[in-house]
Amino acid sequence: MTIIVFGSINIDLVARTPRLPQPGETIIGSNFFTAGGGKGANQAVAAARLGTFTNIIGRVGNDKFAEELLTNLQFYGLNTNNILIDKSTHSGVAIIAVDETGQNNIIVIPGANHNVGEAEIERLKKLLLSATSLLLQLEIPLEVVIKAAQAAGEAGVRVILDPAPMADLPLALYPLIDIITPNEVEASQLVGFRVHDTETAILAAKQLQERGVENVIVKLGDRGAVAVTEDESFFVPAFAVEAIDTVAAGDAFNGGLAAALDGGRSLSEAVVWGCAAGALCTTKVGAQVAMCDRATFDNFLQNLDRTYG
Repeated sequence: MTIIVFGSINIDLVARTPRLPQPGETIIGSNFFTAGGGKGANQAVAAARLGTFTNIIGRVGNDKFAEELLTNLQFYGLNTNNILIDKSTHSGVAIIAVDETGQNNIIVIPGANHNVGEAEIERLKKLLLSATSLLLQLEIPLEVVIKAAQAAGEAGVRVILDPAPMADLPLALYPLIDIITPNEVEASQLVGFRVHDTETAILAAKQLQERGVENVIVKLGDRGAVAVTEDESFFVPAFAVEAIDTVAAGDAFNGGLAAALDGGRSLSEAVVWGCAAGALCTTKVGAQVAMCDRATFDNFLQNLDRTYG
C-alpha cells in the first residue's frame, strides 16, 4: 500500500536572523540558503523518510528551481512521475525568516501550485487504487482540494487534511475529511474562539466534528497534541528536544501520523509518531532536510522513558 500526497511543491528561500523584524524594520541576518519545501512536498518527504512508500502529485514551474526541486525529491526516494512542469509560470516560492529561538514567519508565492487542477485529479484517481491515505493541504486551489477529497472518499481512502495556510473551508468539505490536523492558530480561526490549551482544543475539536469531520487532532506546538475521536479524547505531551527551527514541524507531524496509520497502528499511536516526527524536525535547520530517517526515529522512540495514555 502507499500514501499519496496531493499538494504544493516550493523552493524555500531561508534567512537566519537574530530576531524577526518588526513592520518597516530592516535587520541584518546571519545566514541564507535555498532548499526544497512546500507543505505537500514536505509531508511526502517526511513519510518517505520513515520508510513508507509515498507518491506525490503536484506541479513545478518553468524556471531554474524546477530541476532542483525534482532532483531533491528523487534524492529522498520519491517518484516524481506525477509532478507536471508548468511552462506558463514559475515554481512556488516560500520566503522564510527564522530567528535564534527557532520561531519563523513565511511568505508563500504559489506559482505553479496555483494551477494544480484536473490533470492532477486524473492522475490521483489512478493512484488511489492502491493507497491507504491521501494527505491534503491548502497551498493549492481549494476547489481542487475538495475534488481530491471526493475522489479519495469514493475510493475508500483515508483523507487527512492539514488546513494550512488557513482558509475559510466550505461546509461541504468537512464530511469528506477523516482526520483534520489544525494547529492552535488555525483551530482558533476555524471555530471563532481562541484555542490555547487542552480544554479549548477539545471544545474546538468537538465543534469541527459537528461539521462532519470524523477525527480532529489539534497540534499545540511545544506542548503536544490533542486528539478527539467519536469514542474518546486524549492528549499526547510534546517530546523534550532542543529546538532550533520550527519550520515544517507541522508537516513532519502529518507525515509521521500517516506513516504510522499506513503501518496499521492505532490513531493514538499515530499521534505519538506525529509528535515525535515533529519534535525531531525542530532539531535541524530547514524543512525537508530536517525530516528524520527511520533508524533515527526508531532509536528516539525506543529510548524514551515515557508513558502515553
